[in-house]
Amino acid sequence: MNHSADEKHYYLAQKPEIMLQFDTHAKAWRPFLAERYGDKFADTALEDTRQQYEALIPTIPYIGGDENPMTRHLVRSTTSLVLYKVMKARGKTAEEVGKIVYDAVETSVNQMPPLPSPEFNTEFTVEEKEQARKSQERRYSGDWVWEFVKGDGVEFDYGRDFLECSTKKLYYAHGADEFLPFYCYLDFVTHRTIGWGFTRTKTLAEGDERCDFRWKKGGETKKGWPPPFLKRK
Repeated sequence: MNHSADEKHYYLAQKPEIMLQFDTHAKAWRPFLAERYGDKFADTALEDTRQQYEALIPTIPYIGGDENPMTRHLVRSTTSLVLYKVMKARGKTAEEVGKIVYDAVETSVNQMPPLPSPEFNTEFTVEEKEQARKSQERRYSGDWVWEFVKGDGVEFDYGRDFLECSTKKLYYAHGADEFLPFYCYLDFVTHRTIGWGFTRTKTLAEGDERCDFRWKKGGETKKGWPPPFLKRK
């Protein structure tokens, strides 16, 4: 299958799995929507979100499909995007939607087992560098572009500097600029690798030149609401 055919059919071929993921996310959102806005609002908003989400699927940017391990992250980001658009149309703010998604993800993650620690060795580093190199080819305009960062073993052990972000490109294309920092902040909640701490001080979403992801063995992942960028306002 050529690239143009891939781009046209890839996500449609994955539609059952993509919709199943959406329904899982929607089920997690519903209690927090109902608590804040009532059952009727929650049900109608989620019904609208599901319809709009189904229509969005064929338009998700193709970044290599199954050959690109980042594809799953892009697809995962689309559910919150559509919820934000539906809620914004109902007069809700980015912060309101951000809190609902944050609470839902935190609750879901707390019910999941921790992820096993990666084998941090030469093979792992070689694979990271190769994935970074591939991203720098910029084969797909909607993809991430990142660099592998070798740690000093003191401040951090390894990192990724993201110079371009697929989710940012998608969110900006849909006019969801102000919601993007809230979505990016979920990285602190979803990080659950045993024995590793995750930190980040810069994000493209907040206007920095890169996102500086850092991992430290034995480190601590600090999370909590509100996000730091709200405290700075």
